[in-house]
This record gives sequence, structure tokens and C-alpha cells, in this order.
Amino acid sequence: MTGIRVRDVSVELGRRRVVSDVDLDVSSGEIVALVGPNGCGKSTLLSVVSGVRAPAAGQVMIGGDDVRDLDPRLLARRRALVTQTNRVDTPFTVREVVEMGRYPWTRTPDAARSAEVIDEAVEACELGDLLDRQFSQLSGGQQARVSLARALAQDTPVLLLDEPTAALDIGHSEHVLTILADRAAAGVAVLLVVHDLSSAAAYADRVAVMKAGEILACGRVRDVMTAELLTETYDHPVLVVDHPDTGELLIVPRR
Repeated sequence: MTGIRVRDVSVELGRRRVVSDVDLDVSSGEIVALVGPNGCGKSTLLSVVSGVRAPAAGQVMIGGDDVRDLDPRLLARRRALVTQTNRVDTPFTVREVVEMGRYPWTRTPDAARSAEVIDEAVEACELGDLLDRQFSQLSGGQQARVSLARALAQDTPVLLLDEPTAALDIGHSEHVLTILADRAAAGVAVLLVVHDLSSAAAYADRVAVMKAGEILACGRVRDVMTAELLTETYDHPVLVVDHPDTGELLIVPRR
């Protein structure tokens, strides 16, 4: 098994429980979007799935192993993580940041592929003209693309992404989501936190709707992304309609 299995996971920050009894699966070859209002625990849950944060209770399995039993380098060969923020004082060029994705494969047979994998990640994220620029001098959107390229260069069977399109314009957002769809088609398990509900509906195979630390529903897009459930989730009226040309769901606040 190369996907993600989350069972009965709870997280406490200080004395406050911020994630409660979450079950979630992401299979190889699918995209699962985690949606919900600000502060509902999405990023915290993703940090637990990645192994960065330990849960107060429950278990996370990646590739059939508990993430707590994997040493850091082996864990880095199982999953790549893209977070919302980047260190603005990073003293490296774009090329060097992308190359960092290959570090877990040092002194393994896969290291022979590093140059090829890095070139593919750079091309996919359209970074060819930025390679010699200092990472700290890039815009937020450019930094987001570099961070994705580093994760792609890591070449793992699981991708975890926290708002990967938040700093991007429409064109780059669609490009990034297409990259993730291509990775899923190649067998990668993708779990991403996203605020744009229409994007989640367009690209995800399944959607997990979260509120106040709990998963309210998880399933196929049309089964889960209903006006009733989303209105309850966001405490604001939500309109869900079919696009007149494509038939895709369009999800917007009702004004």
C-alpha cells in the first residue's frame, strides 16, 4: 500500500483539542481535497499526516507503516510536504532549493536519476528563467512554484500540500492543479488543503469537509459538496450550480 490511512486521530494544542477522532484514507492515484473554514484544523491535520506533528491519539499510516516508526530520511522518501509559508531569509538559489528535494535519495540507487528528476520538476513548474535567482528575492507566487518543484523532485508516492495555489494567479493556479492531476494519474496519492471550493470540485476525486476539528463528510464531489452541507460548514449561504458549458460544479457564496 502506498497511500494514506488515518485512524481516530486527535490533536491537542496546549489544552485545547483542535482535531477530534478523524478517519481519512487517500489511495494511490487519487486526489482528496480537504476543505473547511479558517481555523477548523485542516493544516494541523496535514501536519500530523506528514509526521511533522505527533497526534494526541490515533494513528497515521503511509505506505503501510506508522509515520512515527519511520526515520526522517525514509519518511521523506514516502511523502513530500508543501506548506503555506516559506522562510524569507533562505540563502539559496532556486536551483539549490529544488535540488534539496533529492537529498533523501542520497547514497541510494535512485540518486542516479536526480539530474533528470530535477530537470523535469523545473520544467513542470516553469522555473527555467528563475534558476539562478535568490529564493528570498522571489514573489510569493514564485516561491510557491519553487516549493512545489522541490516536492516534485522528491519524487514520493504521497504528496501533501497546504494551500498550494493561495499565492497564485488564475493561470498558475490551474497549472499547479493540472500538475497534481497528472501526478495522481501516475499513481501518486495527493492530499491537499484548498479554500477554492470550485477548484476542489473540479480536480478532486473525493472531498473531505472539515469543521471545528471534525470531518463532517467525505466522499465523491457531488455527494459531499451540496449547498446544504457547505452552508452549514461555512455558516454562510452557499450556492452550488452546474457550469452551463462544462457541467462542472461552481460553488460561490450566495449574495
